[in-house]
Amino acid sequence: LCLFRLPGSPYQPAIEALESHPEKKFYNVSKLGGAKYDTLPYSIRVLFESSVRNCDGFLVKETDAMNILDWKTKQNHVEVPFCPARVVLQDFTGIPAMVDFAAMREAVRNAGGDPVKVNPACPTDLTVDHSLQIDFSKCAIQNAPNPGGGEQKPPAKLSPLKAQPRKLPPCRGHSGCRGSCGAGESGRSSGPFSAQIENTPILCPFHLQPVPEPETVLKNQEMEFGRNRERLQFFKWSSKVFENISIIPPETGTAHQVNLEYLSRVVFDVKDFLHPDSVVGTDSHTTMVNGLGILGWGVGGIETEAVMLGMPVTLTLPEVVGCELTGTVSPFATSIDIVLSITKHLRQADVAGKFVEFFGSGVSQLSVADRTTIANMCPEYGAILSFFPVDNVTLKHLKHAGFDKAKLEVTEAYLKAVKLFRNDESSSREPEYSQVVQVSLSSIIPYVSGPKRSQDRVAVNNMKSDFQACLNEKSGVKGFQIAAEKQNDIVPVQYEGNEYKLSHGCVVIAAVISCTNNCNPSVMLAAGLLAKKAVEAGLVVKPYIRTSLSPGSGMVTHYLSSSGVLPYLSKLGFEVVGYGCSTCVGNTAPLPEAIRNAIKQGDIIACGVLSGTKNFEGRLCDCVRANYLASPPLVVAYAIAGTVRIDFDTEPLGTGFNGKSIYLRDIWPTRQELHAVEEECVISSMFKELKEKMEKGNKRWNLLEAPESTLFPWDLKSTYIRCPSFFDKLAKEPVSPQAVENAHVLLYLGDSVTTDHISPAGSIARSSAAAKYLSSKGLTPREFNSYGARRGNDAVMTRGTFANIKLLNKFIGKPAPKTIHFPSGQTLDVFEAAELYQKEGIPVIILAGKKYGLGSSRDWAAKGPFLLGVKAVLAESYEKVHRSQLIGIGIAPLQFRPGENPSTLGLTGREQFSILFPPELSPRMTLDIKTSTGKVFSVIALFENNMEITLYKNGGSLNFVARRFL
Repeated sequence: LCLFRLPGSPYQPAIEALESHPEKKFYNVSKLGGAKYDTLPYSIRVLFESSVRNCDGFLVKETDAMNILDWKTKQNHVEVPFCPARVVLQDFTGIPAMVDFAAMREAVRNAGGDPVKVNPACPTDLTVDHSLQIDFSKCAIQNAPNPGGGEQKPPAKLSPLKAQPRKLPPCRGHSGCRGSCGAGESGRSSGPFSAQIENTPILCPFHLQPVPEPETVLKNQEMEFGRNRERLQFFKWSSKVFENISIIPPETGTAHQVNLEYLSRVVFDVKDFLHPDSVVGTDSHTTMVNGLGILGWGVGGIETEAVMLGMPVTLTLPEVVGCELTGTVSPFATSIDIVLSITKHLRQADVAGKFVEFFGSGVSQLSVADRTTIANMCPEYGAILSFFPVDNVTLKHLKHAGFDKAKLEVTEAYLKAVKLFRNDESSSREPEYSQVVQVSLSSIIPYVSGPKRSQDRVAVNNMKSDFQACLNEKSGVKGFQIAAEKQNDIVPVQYEGNEYKLSHGCVVIAAVISCTNNCNPSVMLAAGLLAKKAVEAGLVVKPYIRTSLSPGSGMVTHYLSSSGVLPYLSKLGFEVVGYGCSTCVGNTAPLPEAIRNAIKQGDIIACGVLSGTKNFEGRLCDCVRANYLASPPLVVAYAIAGTVRIDFDTEPLGTGFNGKSIYLRDIWPTRQELHAVEEECVISSMFKELKEKMEKGNKRWNLLEAPESTLFPWDLKSTYIRCPSFFDKLAKEPVSPQAVENAHVLLYLGDSVTTDHISPAGSIARSSAAAKYLSSKGLTPREFNSYGARRGNDAVMTRGTFANIKLLNKFIGKPAPKTIHFPSGQTLDVFEAAELYQKEGIPVIILAGKKYGLGSSRDWAAKGPFLLGVKAVLAESYEKVHRSQLIGIGIAPLQFRPGENPSTLGLTGREQFSILFPPELSPRMTLDIKTSTGKVFSVIALFENNMEITLYKNGGSLNFVARRFL
């Protein structure tokens, strides 16, 4: 961000050398802030450090830093600038930003400057992850013989709990898969480790042997590169010619995963100067990085482009809600239980629009996977971000993530020096928060759902009594109405030469499925570790129970194998049966005939237990009336117990070697064991594979040809990439604000017009102006693609501005993307009317009501109106982010005075408006507007500070930055 930084920062005396590494320098903000700093939340300390380091007296002022230091009294009352250390983009939002930089190079060259100097001002990583479409798919449920059970004898010596690399030939087919096991063909899981699926060998689920890459994947990749070749070539050109730009090619991973697993620095080291890592991104999952102690959140394209241009994002100094975690996690609670429980508490605490920060003795019990999952759930509870300060758990994770020893030492020393390191053992007091929400981890207990509906949750410690109540209740959503005298009936049954006894609550189906929320490795590993301990203790599963293991992907099989637990699951009958939706959609093999007959003969309420998402009555099998959803380890536990009528606290699961009673607590893996295996067997291999993939690149990407010229060679025939006209009037010196004379109203809008109404989004309607343009280029409707895919073409995006069919223009009187061209009286598409006005040299403005620009931030909600020729928007009020975006593109945001609006002023919108701007503007100054009917009224120019006035005078931030290179 040095582009605008002035020499002689007032805080330079605060620069010190790191004691343990004197060659490293940093701003010692802890000394600078004194006692006030010690009471700040950790997340606000990061904001303070950024303001001190970037203070230049213009974009960031001393008063901004002091306001942040006075957070306790200034929260919610002042706006402050924040200069993130880096930017993360995905390709849909990244392409217009990179097209703007390419156009800026062209404009700078044309104006006599050096185009080579035009580069992003901060590190920017663009991940091409939004281009993949599923043109080919294949869903097959694979079944294999499932012997189930095992004999009660000491187990054979199985593989130890560590990865066992093996060099095996490709799978040639077998009875389970017949050469088409489809390992790895299922959809990618969406948990915090989903990138593993792409970065590890695809294995046959039965023999754990490598199989060729599925044809479906190859076909989809081929289609992706063919459909998006122009865009991909442009991205590759960008990666070659721009400094500070890194392009992550297709098939590497999603933006938020790559950000979390590869791009995160935690502490930046720039020429031996240290500062905290921080990020803004155009992906809504950017908040995940807060689980690593990196301040970051999602913003719109305009904000990210502003940061790339060297300017800060502005935010209201937020309230910070402290979430205190106390107590000890129940031994039986899984990571999913913890994440969902904390999310529920935060949703009830009203944290919308605030920072959340975690503290308390319980934080250290959460793994980094737990933390990033909680941070990723911000949209669920409305917080801007959920911040976990760096602690020993984080450092341990970073070690497994590939940070070398020297880097870890510097990271720890720096964070401790600036008091950004959280230490449970420290005697220092906790920060002060706007409010505190307490969550007792001890109160988080595991639940199952059932017996007939997934919304009927049952605490595991109440399972026995709840099932008994279900037997007593009348038939309905939970009850089975079994007569009291029959509730303890036992039906003997012969199976495979042995006699077994069935009773109400007996388990006959047990399925471990790693779909949806159970894709988190910790819960699947918990099932495997529990199975390992059970086998070692001598426990077995009765052979008539229909057990199965259906991983969500080949990656799950891989980490269960590499951690050494898969053989133990198999020993208990949980063998991999294939990939796909199996038991949870009712695709389970029939129960043995003898078991079915016994259930029907005794009218037994038999049970199925699975880790899926659906459990309607009779879904698994017509003779299995009670079905429970449970976590994977609990599925294994209930299979061993053979019944749901058990109190795990007081009753044993079964009898082990030497007749010893084995309780669930004896074999349940501790969180420490889980975290250790997860870090050693999952995290390490995942980061190693991702790093190798990043370094080697993608074969198609590596072979893709792209120009290497300083300026991009625009293809005039391209319908995807086009040089925009933002810099058409670029000169070395800005022109004073020009009066807007005799402007017509392009649109007369009401209240709550959102960015969805304004910005192009979704598919391109066949009757739209954008469709007419693409048709004129020889494209058929099938080739139109979407507005998102064509964001690099301003001709398409301008035509799509205000093209929403729900747009209500008061000139038209009904929802339609139409307006009136007043000189001719024609009703036209908004673009066609604007184009006529521009040809006639007539400026246009927009009239609007309250809250103009509501909704998510969209760059084209400002860029589009600018290219339509809009000079000013006159509204009753604005959404504040959109107001600043209008200024950033060069449109004046004007506001009616309190109590006034078009109706009170007698305006119809059919008048022509003249706005006179004085040579010198000042924040929130009053301007006069004169109409063609002779009416004169005053409005407020909503420029909040001198920086916004400077940007407006320069024609927006793009031209402001471009002039710096002249």
